[in-house]
Amino acid sequence: MSVVPGRIGGMAERPQVPEAMVARLREILGAFPKCLEEDAWVGVRWRVGQATVAHVFGGEDQLFRIVFRAEPDEVVAFEHLGHPYFKGGWGGNVVGMILDDATDWVELGELLTDSYCIQAPAKLAALVVRPGVSTE
Repeated sequence: MSVVPGRIGGMAERPQVPEAMVARLREILGAFPKCLEEDAWVGVRWRVGQATVAHVFGGEDQLFRIVFRAEPDEVVAFEHLGHPYFKGGWGGNVVGMILDDATDWVELGELLTDSYCIQAPAKLAALVVRPGVSTE
């Protein structure tokens, strides 16, 4: 068996998420009440209580992904939009994006705000201004 650089036991290694990308996500997610960053089994995740708000990681295909939660009608939209969006293969409301040089960080910030509000207890979610939701 030949050894291919960047592979372990025939499987491609997952790249580390660049610190600049984690820093941008930290700026967004760290603004939410009690939203804590932690190392995940791969990559980095942010949680409120025991609920995961977002998880960023490098894939075996060397692409960076972030997964988060969305409202049911948005899940259907993500499923049909295609790249850079995708529906997670687990959980009914898990969606994600491929992160690259073309990532719209303003849009991602809005999507992560929604994810936080879906996952957080109502009293914490009420403290966050949610894009597109009127508070009147």
